[in-house]
Amino acid sequence: MANTAAALHILVKHRELAEDIMQQLKKGAKFQTLAKKYSSCPSAKKGGSLGEFKKGSMVPAFDKVCFSAQILTPQIVKTKFGWHVIKVLYRC
Repeated sequence: MANTAAALHILVKHRELAEDIMQQLKKGAKFQTLAKKYSSCPSAKKGGSLGEFKKGSMVPAFDKVCFSAQILTPQIVKTKFGWHVIKVLYRC
């Protein structure tokens, strides 16, 4: 079982915007470009990169996606911070 993951994410306030971002990704938009444009998280400056982090270090809903969702397939999840579009890069 993986104890570490790396992910990109885009944090927005509204589900509708998260869904719009997902549509743009499906049409071929670059995740990093959309993160810089839309994300309210400081990680936006790094294209949404959160780097590598340990299991349990993120809020529960975010953590669950990072350690169970399909790798490289963007997912939407809601946390106390807002709506996240998450792309898990790898787990180890």
